[in-house]
Parts: sequence; structure tokens; C-alpha cells
Amino acid sequence: MTAIAPPDRDNGPVTMAGWDDAYARGVPAPWDIGQPQPAFVRLAERGLLTGQVLDAGCGTGEQTLLAASSGADALGVDVSPLAIERARSKAAARGIKARFEVADALRLADLGRNFDTIIDSGLFHVFDDDSRARYVASLASVLRPGGRLYLMCFSDRQPGTVGPRRVRQDELRATFTGGALTGGDLSGGWTVIAIEADAFEVNPGFFATTTAQAWLATVSRG
Repeated sequence: MTAIAPPDRDNGPVTMAGWDDAYARGVPAPWDIGQPQPAFVRLAERGLLTGQVLDAGCGTGEQTLLAASSGADALGVDVSPLAIERARSKAAARGIKARFEVADALRLADLGRNFDTIIDSGLFHVFDDDSRARYVASLASVLRPGGRLYLMCFSDRQPGTVGPRRVRQDELRATFTGGALTGGDLSGGWTVIAIEADAFEVNPGFFATTTAQAWLATVSRG
């Protein structure tokens, strides 16, 4: 696998073509490891990935396939048609009933449906400040009241400067409690249940180790 850095959302909007180009050249994100991230495996083992599940920014679909294998009605969405094509191929090869669609995570209401649970494995940290607010509003538009979001993002605990923008625990919390929101209908609000230190497993070649420090947030919509 070739280590390819993902497009930089801090330098302007990420295009479908930009992500497709990254997928065509290799692995566009270090946490796309060809199997589910261990943090989400643990959630599945606890029975938390069931019902109507959305995987936002699903990439090649590992978390979506995990949820579907755990009994969920799982839908994975990504802005990259190439990533979705690969996710569908995996589902077919493994005989797993999961659905995948090309969609913009900042416009999830366009899906025309609601979900009990949303997964975010490595998407939040690619957004700039303005897009973070839009993303949270987008999540609120499709997560049912009482539903939960499980979000894992890159952490400021990760040393060095290689990789995506580091996220502090306090700014992650503020994004969902109002400190960073600038628009969108967030009726019902959000409750941050927990933000725990965790780690992404990563492909060799991105970092000096095979793990990268992360935050795993559990957030509910009122």
C-alpha cells in the first residue's frame, strides 16, 4: 500500500475528484487499514451498533460492514465514488448486506432518512472550523432524538506534526455543546456523554508507530 496524505480541508473545500485521486494513488487515510478499527469492534461487541446505522465518511466501508455484521441496517456514505465502489465490492465479496451511497457529509439531510446511531471514524478531524459547525448541523438533521453518535478523531496527544489537524478534547466538546456552532437547526441539542482517550490503528509509513492517538466521543442528541 502506498501512503497518501488525504486532501487538506484547511486549504479549501475538498472535492470529490480530490478524494478519488487520493484513493486511486493508494490509501488516502492512515486509519483505512482493511478491517474495522478496534474501538468500533468494542462498540459492536457491546451491542451498540444496531438499528438504523449511518457511517459518515465511510471510506472503503469497514465500519459499515462491521455494523451490518452485528445486525444493523447499515448505510455508509462517502464523497468519493471510488471509495464507495470499493466498499460495495467488499460487501459483495464477504456476503454482507450493507448499503453504500455517494453523499456529502455536510448535506446528510439529502439522504431523506433518519438514523438511530451514527459512526464517524476519522472524518471530523478533516474539517476546518466553519465546516465543523456545518457538519454537526448535518448530523443533527438525520440523527433521531435519543440517538447516539460515536466519533473517533485525531488527538492533540499525538506527538509531532505529521498527519491531520490535532483536535483538543475541549474543542471537540465545545463543537457539540454550542461553543463552536454558527448555524443549523440543532433543536433538542447535544449531550456529550464521554470523551475517552483511544488510538487508531494505522498503516505503516504514515507514522513512526502502528497506532495514532485519538479521542473517542460518545454524544447523544436530546
